[in-house]
Amino acid sequence: MSAPVVIVGTGLAGYNLAKEFRKLDSETPLLLISADDGRSYSKPMLSTGFGKNKDADGLAMAEAGAMAEQLKAEIRTHTRVTGIDPDQRRLWIGEEAVPYRDLVLAWGADTIRVPVEGDAQDAIFPINDLEDYARFRAAAAGKRKVLILGAGLIGCEFANDLSLGGLEVELVAPCEQVMPGLLHPAAAAAVQAGLEGLGARFHLGPVLARLDRGEDGLEALLSDGTRIRCDLVVSAVGLRPRTALAAAAGLAVNRGVVVDRRLRTSHANIHALGDCAEVDGLNLLYVMPLMACARALAQTLAGNPTAVSYGPMPVTVKTPACPLVVSPPPRGLDGEWVVEGAGSDIKALCRDAGGRLLGYALTGAAVQEKLALNRELPPLLA
Repeated sequence: MSAPVVIVGTGLAGYNLAKEFRKLDSETPLLLISADDGRSYSKPMLSTGFGKNKDADGLAMAEAGAMAEQLKAEIRTHTRVTGIDPDQRRLWIGEEAVPYRDLVLAWGADTIRVPVEGDAQDAIFPINDLEDYARFRAAAAGKRKVLILGAGLIGCEFANDLSLGGLEVELVAPCEQVMPGLLHPAAAAAVQAGLEGLGARFHLGPVLARLDRGEDGLEALLSDGTRIRCDLVVSAVGLRPRTALAAAAGLAVNRGVVVDRRLRTSHANIHALGDCAEVDGLNLLYVMPLMACARALAQTLAGNPTAVSYGPMPVTVKTPACPLVVSPPPRGLDGEWVVEGAGSDIKALCRDAGGRLLGYALTGAAVQEKLALNRELPPLLA
């Protein structure tokens, strides 16, 4: 039997690549390796499930067994790759050597953990996968107040969702505005005001310095001296692409596992996509580029080498308290921002000296203009 195509990871990247590959090749042996239970689910739904009163089972779309049958694949769950041997085209699971024809790294990113003093560090919950979500749901049962670390895209989505789910929410982040680096300040102010309208409270500037257990739940001490009583803490300070095993195997890594436009790493027959991959210098932790990579890489694995291209990649942020769509200007392109609107309805456009649209941030009613504006945007990776 010939060596299989091996995909490490069963998140959106791994499963969507497998689906696209099976459209083109129904016979090549296919092995997927998952560190968790291998259930198929949409990761963006993790930040909308609480308000809809969905538990982890409610977010799961298919069990690993059903996915194996659908994909005509073997899926090994609760299995961790411990090493990669590119020269021999094999990977290691403990003492077991697993050969591959082609290897695809789709193992995602880890949540960044910030050091916090105190005796309640185990009450800080990252929510990066379905099992994390299940743990948080169990811990949140009967609770009233949550502190969110981080006011970026994910922190704001969780603030909206948990508020809708009936929890009191406070956010702390060492920045001057929500979603720094992603949003124009006018759009950021609109989103913050929308979340404050749900009851969320923001502490922008300080960080969480200490978390202790008290008689009445937890006490959080911020670096500016503010004390906040809460019942649990959600960590949403960001993600770091998983690169350690790739680096140990001699693959080139930077912010992510370095790949070219064909998703090839620095070693033949090893590819990467999704949150762990840095594609031609871009590490985009969003669904649209992931899907484009899955389609292109499936063609390559099926014998039709295909370079990925990214068209405009606007991001719809799940903050219904203040609807938001953002398309940051491409790297290396400078422009001037012009802001129209007021309150929750902001249209911030970035144009170059010739008037060409480079990016935008739309909030509230202005999101209705996204389709027209998308037609003006340049591709991210032509």
